[in-house]
Amino acid sequence: MLTREQLDFYHENGYLLVEGLLTGEEAASLRRECHALADRLSAQTNIDATWGAARAAVAEAKETKIYHCHNVQFYSAAFTRLLVHEGLTEAASQIIGSPNVQLHHTKMFIKPPEKGSPFPMHQDHPYFPHARHSMIAAILFFDDAPEEKGCVRVVPGSHKLGPLEHDPQGGWHLPFSQYPIESAVACPAKAGDALFFSYLTIHGSGVNVSPEARTTLLIQMRDPEDPPTVKTHESRGQGMMLRGFDPLSLPRGVE
Repeated sequence: MLTREQLDFYHENGYLLVEGLLTGEEAASLRRECHALADRLSAQTNIDATWGAARAAVAEAKETKIYHCHNVQFYSAAFTRLLVHEGLTEAASQIIGSPNVQLHHTKMFIKPPEKGSPFPMHQDHPYFPHARHSMIAAILFFDDAPEEKGCVRVVPGSHKLGPLEHDPQGGWHLPFSQYPIESAVACPAKAGDALFFSYLTIHGSGVNVSPEARTTLLIQMRDPEDPPTVKTHESRGQGMMLRGFDPLSLPRGVE
């Protein structure tokens, strides 16, 4: 799935954009699934996930929203099928360095047009630290995500810094003065692309100022033999095997 050059880029920079992982038709279908799910949920509850810290730090974000939902595979079978997409799981296996890929959680994000909320720069590590740091994310793009849509931004090579101390107020984020969103490298993407990154890679995203929504699904994955160091951020979908098998599920003494 991935070339040696792509893997070298990932290990050096802590992220990799894989173009065309999904077809245009697949991306469009999943975009419709996301927006239909958001419509169903918003009729019953508040699904705005804007960080308080974002509203405090970014002037354009004071009145913005971002719609989200955890564990989308429990709401639509289309997402269940996506989780075992051959290209997705093979790329994840190569990046993690294990034939076995285990799900941690999924999360849908829809940045509405014109004022879709930003995410301050952060690592994912503080939310669910693991012993060997095998945890990665894949963001799948169901529509185009140019810079004006508030595309993902990263700090290349920041995964080599190891876990950093984050401010827990308003969501775990790094100091705004040290890690402003606009100083990070933009990762614009097309519908069907996938952005992989380590949970140690510093990342965030800007405000969606375009007239169109930005629709993505984040899938967090790990090596099943990499245990969490803190029992936190558990979900009912956690532990599902997306590729290979779980060696820890075998009876004692069986290899």
